[in-house]
Amino acid sequence: MKILVIGRGGREHSLVQKFAESPQVSKVFAAPGNAGMEEEAECVPISETEGGQLITFAKENKVDVTFVGPENPLLAGVVDQFKEAGLLVFGPTKAAALIEGSKHFAKQIMKKYNIPTADYEAFTDAEEAKAYIQEKGAPIVVKADGLAAGKGVVVAETVDQAVEAVNEMLLDGRFGDASREIVVEEFLQGEEFSLMAFVNGEHVYPMVTAKDHKRAFEGDQGPNTGGMGAFAPAQDLPDGAYDFAVDNILQQAASALVEEDRSFTGILYAGLIQTPQGPKVIEFNARFGDPETQVVLPLLENDLVQVILDVLDQKDPQLTWKNQACAGVVVASAGYPGSYQKGIPLPAWSKEKGLFVVHAGTKKVEKSYVSDGGRVLLFGKTAGDLAAALSDVNDALRVFDETDDFFYRKDIGQSAIVSSNQNVE
Repeated sequence: MKILVIGRGGREHSLVQKFAESPQVSKVFAAPGNAGMEEEAECVPISETEGGQLITFAKENKVDVTFVGPENPLLAGVVDQFKEAGLLVFGPTKAAALIEGSKHFAKQIMKKYNIPTADYEAFTDAEEAKAYIQEKGAPIVVKADGLAAGKGVVVAETVDQAVEAVNEMLLDGRFGDASREIVVEEFLQGEEFSLMAFVNGEHVYPMVTAKDHKRAFEGDQGPNTGGMGAFAPAQDLPDGAYDFAVDNILQQAASALVEEDRSFTGILYAGLIQTPQGPKVIEFNARFGDPETQVVLPLLENDLVQVILDVLDQKDPQLTWKNQACAGVVVASAGYPGSYQKGIPLPAWSKEKGLFVVHAGTKKVEKSYVSDGGRVLLFGKTAGDLAAALSDVNDALRVFDETDDFFYRKDIGQSAIVSSNQNVE
């Protein structure tokens, strides 16, 4: 079979790596891909949202299945275009992907179908938003309604910070159309985790949990990013939390979208928080999370192509998972998530000890890699436990300690290791 992966980031490289393992696959294409994907795939210079060109390419190259990785092409209707062209594609339609494309829409669905989430109000008027914030107090969360590359969320610890976020989003248009409307919601206290599932209509096949680290700096300090590292499965979830989240959140959301005539096929992602009342939804995404994909897929024992074919056929793919832990740490350009330089040469690294490397923002100049994005690489490892996986990852990352051009968090997963050690004691 020939597979086309649409996208250019770390999530898509992880997908390419998994597809390339399949005995059913003869060729993987990536559009547009990145330099690191060239080891496993043929990169095609077509942008993710150029539906017409992607369809022409898929037809001319007899592509059997197309997998749409990022949110932008989903919300641009690329899946709809592929379906209209009679091509097999895995991903939600534009109507179903709105569960990620609009925070307000997602909140309305959760409210209507009793999916547990934080209390909220939506605003287009800055003064009304500020009055609501004054009434509720801080901490409080301010979110741009639309897509903002993981950066449109401000967890305000003071009323002044929340007011500033309102001004930036509604008055200054910091995120353009994405922040013409904002959602202001209750701050939830607890441990965050991610739960993704393969979905086709009301058929939901959940994956293992994962834990992402959004803040730029150690100790969960600094601005929100697209993710600085992750591990799977998430640790220390109370008994019953996983089943509750599958039944009352993922299954309920899938059924709700069918009911709303927006039936969802693809990867449904729930960003969750374990509160004293049980898991609640922070956000839904209409695709694999990044960097969670990079630590979840290495634990999947199934052939990913067969899983997708089964899900599209409404057959249970019988997911099986390694009884191991997987950890990944992101190397980012200095300055990220703000402004940063591109084209910086990357130091040579070693893939010893069973490490894998996922490329997110790299380019090849002659035979060497240079940076081409904010998040540049992810170093990962699967091992018997989280501590063993992270030990080898952090050893490999030391080559980046000698440069000021890149940074990475040295504390990914450490609180989970400490917590599990305390539980053992």
